[in-house]
Amino acid sequence: MSRCAAIQMASSPNISANLLEAGKLIAEAAKAGAKLVALPENFALMGDHELDKIKAKEVDGSGPIQSFLASVAKKYGVWVVGGTIPIVGNDSNKVRAACLVYNDQGERVARYDKVHLFDVCVPDSDEVYRESDSIEPGTDSVVIDTPFGRLGIAVCYDLRFPEFFRKMGMEILVIPSAFTAETGAAHWEVLLRARAVENLCYVIAPNQGGFHINGRKTFGHSMIIDPWGVVQDCYKTGGGFVSAEIELERLEKVRGAFPALSHRRFF
Repeated sequence: MSRCAAIQMASSPNISANLLEAGKLIAEAAKAGAKLVALPENFALMGDHELDKIKAKEVDGSGPIQSFLASVAKKYGVWVVGGTIPIVGNDSNKVRAACLVYNDQGERVARYDKVHLFDVCVPDSDEVYRESDSIEPGTDSVVIDTPFGRLGIAVCYDLRFPEFFRKMGMEILVIPSAFTAETGAAHWEVLLRARAVENLCYVIAPNQGGFHINGRKTFGHSMIIDPWGVVQDCYKTGGGFVSAEIELERLEKVRGAFPALSHRRFF
């Protein structure tokens, strides 16, 4: 068994303050026994404006946010799934929303660029989001081998596309998010539990949670869910973390007794 943790924040436009908060919460999670720690989407920057992330973008492999992730992973001896950070893309007027994974030696072992971009008008509200104005979409899914199991990575809006996950062949899904208060209240838990049940995998879901300086409100309720769809831990709002054990023996037992993945007839 290995303990994992999902960090919840209410990030601001101040990168230094956000990194300080993230470092504090990672330290607390590590002290509680977590060996895998995941940060929420946009953990380092929730800007006043959507285009603020372009000013803060980093070259792949270099920059203060990437240095922070590497250093805390090594300092606390934990694997870190680094939410998303703005990385230089092909279009100088946009960024990639990159989720970087570091091992417990502080070495980067994976990068996933958010594929599905949140371009929506939230029903029955005046909320409008156009991530494609500032973000280039990624093109590939990412699954890596870790000491905790086969780990798949996705980000926020990806959650709404079940076919995206089916091909991953993962044992653990980590999905850093910044779900809005409106959409989160309606869909967050049901979508997370559905992905766990459909794929018979653990789901680690760190979310932004609270009021942000830019006026946005995010849903929180970061949670960890087991392969049977049971919520192991949930943190409702504000800064904090949830933690739970990853039990691959239990996962294999569930898959063996309920072999839905091997019963598929459409590929």
